[in-house]
Amino acid sequence: MTESVFQPQINSIQETSQPQVWIRRLVWKMAIATLLLMAVGSATRVMNAGLACPDWPLCYGQLVPSRQMNLQVFLEWFHRLDAALIGFSAIALSGLTWWYRQVLPKWLPWAAIFALFLIVFQGILGGLTVTQLLRFDIVTAHLGTALLFFTTLIIIGTALLPYQGTRAAGKLRWLGLSATFLVYFQSIIGGLVGSRWALHQCFAGSQLCSVMNAHILGVVPPTLATIAVVWFAWKTAGLHKSLRVLANVAAVLISLQILLGIATFKLHLQVEPLTVTHQAVGASLLGVLVAFTVLAIRDHKNQTSII
Repeated sequence: MTESVFQPQINSIQETSQPQVWIRRLVWKMAIATLLLMAVGSATRVMNAGLACPDWPLCYGQLVPSRQMNLQVFLEWFHRLDAALIGFSAIALSGLTWWYRQVLPKWLPWAAIFALFLIVFQGILGGLTVTQLLRFDIVTAHLGTALLFFTTLIIIGTALLPYQGTRAAGKLRWLGLSATFLVYFQSIIGGLVGSRWALHQCFAGSQLCSVMNAHILGVVPPTLATIAVVWFAWKTAGLHKSLRVLANVAAVLISLQILLGIATFKLHLQVEPLTVTHQAVGASLLGVLVAFTVLAIRDHKNQTSII
């Protein structure tokens, strides 16, 4: 997701400050990198590459394990590299927001600090996934924290976009918020299914079927909530174009996610790219719903920026 998705009325709204523009662009780049990070993390799991680097934070005691490099080692090594780059970016984001805090919204430095805390905690969980040999609860918490960090970046980036609301969103902000929470928790359950290999165990020996079924049945509430967001967005007269675009994107993503889920289930997780795409589309849907909710809140307040 980039700023072009929202098509804001940039010409009619004056930017608060040049540092705010720099920070906004940095945040969106970090959000894209985080989405890539989660996709690579998913690929690392489905390719059984989670322990391809047996030590942490280095890999075979090296920054670049060239002698041991293969596909599995590369996935785990690149996952760590992307995480490190995002970590340094979070430090830069925090430093910039505090340096320019006099010309920025008052909430922004604190939001940056919160994002930095999340990525540090995420790094600790990443180390524990290796040292604790991929313990399922740590792996699931690792995904949950990544999604929360990703959500935080989307909130910051969307809040900093130039935007003039039409005050037509009404209760759409509550629908968007409900759908966001439901998709987030469904993603966590999906992570639990993956970290415990519940689908494989259920098919192989009828074990952990309750975990798998919880994910299958759990798809209903977030799907209905997302459909409600899309339906009422289509029916709302005078709704801002950005909100309509996001609702349309959410409609495409939820449809694609359901198809991917069915295909993944039918193929018993045997097609790795399909499983990775399922994870990436779910995270993208979460990001779109978060952006929709933030803009709907701003639309309700009819503000050009959140203070």
